[in-house]
Amino acid sequence: MGHTPTHTTPGNGVELSPWLPSQVPVSLLSPQDRTANEANRTYREPSSETLLTAYRRMVLGRRFDEQATALARQGRLAVHPSSLGQEACQVGAALALRDTDWLFPTYRDCVALISRGIDPVEALTLLRGDAHCGYDPLHHRTAPQCTPLATHAAHATGLAHAERLKGTDTVALALVGDGATSEGDFHEALNLAGVLRAPVVFLVQNNRYAISVPLSAQCAAPGLAYKGIGYGVRSEQVDGNDAAAVLAVLSTAVEEARAGGGPWLVEAHTYRLGPHTSADDPSRYRPAEEAEHWRRRDPITRLESALRERGVLTAADADAAAAEAEAYAADLRARLAADPELNPETLFDHVFAEPPPHLTEQRAALRAESEGR
Repeated sequence: MGHTPTHTTPGNGVELSPWLPSQVPVSLLSPQDRTANEANRTYREPSSETLLTAYRRMVLGRRFDEQATALARQGRLAVHPSSLGQEACQVGAALALRDTDWLFPTYRDCVALISRGIDPVEALTLLRGDAHCGYDPLHHRTAPQCTPLATHAAHATGLAHAERLKGTDTVALALVGDGATSEGDFHEALNLAGVLRAPVVFLVQNNRYAISVPLSAQCAAPGLAYKGIGYGVRSEQVDGNDAAAVLAVLSTAVEEARAGGGPWLVEAHTYRLGPHTSADDPSRYRPAEEAEHWRRRDPITRLESALRERGVLTAADADAAAAEAEAYAADLRARLAADPELNPETLFDHVFAEPPPHLTEQRAALRAESEGR
């Protein structure tokens, strides 16, 4: 196992092999479950048990995403940014981490949240408009979902460095989109991570569009993974619809960062099959033929076909996974159909570690008024 691309830089004598990504995205499974590139065997393919776990979580994640989209149309959510088609990336990110590691998600990464063990209602609290974060970040070792592009990338770098100073072997993984790589925060985070050799991994889910802006209109580089070399960050690109390859590459990146090998930048080539959010119409900016091309590369169908061909996944297993996902969605529907129990006093929570006297007085006055005293 290891990262062994074959690139060198002529003329200056500097060996760039450890820094540059593979010339083609790493892919372990072709649509027919045959090795797509023998050179990719430098990454250890996950066990059948791990791939089965990934399959179940991807099926669950897609049903969750479909249900959340329907709830947004019904007005139960303010908005929902679908991750349809990106399940391999999000589940792969969650599975590559230990419980003691930290995940830094964006607003589109609810599937990663539930794969991390977060309650689905808590995962949707932000999108429902009830709170800035519905789960306990410390308990789940998962930062609040980030809406501004790339600002959390610097947070991930800082936390990773701080954990290393504390003597832990914690790794931070930041999920970002292709649009985030055009933001200054992203480049500042990579620069700092490279200088500090922080144990942080940046996973770019390149789904081809920053809302309606295609990748070609925001980046002239041969690939987003190549942005790492300018900051001394090891880089790789992977087929983001190949769950086995995503898990293999991310597991390598996380463990090498943990061992002191420095930060990694991984670009996952994937596609957002749904709209940017439930308020978007993607037909206005991308051709139907393009979406259909990527629909044929569906990450769940691809993994299911591979596991069936190997005899690892039976029809009964697939039916059980679908039934579990349906029960999960039904429970989510029932709980989000109930109106939330709101307490106005929570306005004062999590503002100060030690509330100043005037806020304590205001809280007491609010309580007295709500009790009719």
